[in-house]
Amino acid sequence: MHRVASGDQQAVAELYDRFGALVYKVARQFLSSQADAEDAVQEVFVRLWQTADRYDPRRAKLVTWVMLIARNAVRPGAAGIEGDVANTSPDNLPDFQSQDDERSVKLRRRIAELPELQRIVIERAYLQGFTLREVSEQLGAPLGTVKSALSRGLERLRDRTKSDWAV
Repeated sequence: MHRVASGDQQAVAELYDRFGALVYKVARQFLSSQADAEDAVQEVFVRLWQTADRYDPRRAKLVTWVMLIARNAVRPGAAGIEGDVANTSPDNLPDFQSQDDERSVKLRRRIAELPELQRIVIERAYLQGFTLREVSEQLGAPLGTVKSALSRGLERLRDRTKSDWAV
């Protein structure tokens, strides 16, 4: 991020290579069209470039920083970066419980309804910013089991939230 903050275009490209697919995946979960998701990915990387000088690796992992910015860019009614991300520390990461909007409340409720392993994997990977490998190590579970739990949990959330988010 130091290189990104200094305007190093190669560093921006490396950041995109490392996190582009993950940011797109998150965007597709929140946005209905591929075009909207692609626009959101572009917005996320612009925001990352604009806020690169604020990133502090002592306060949060890079993946956590990227995911917070991504979540704020794609979630309808999300607070701006200034209030939600720039002053974040790992012990005080924003979560769905701190959000007031109706979708967050519904999503939090749906996450709580998931089987325990699926719920834990989703919370740690998406809300706390851990990699699946880290979640696997934390739980003492095989990586394949963690990946399967994530996949099944996200599919279950998609199915259950369709009716919650219908307009």
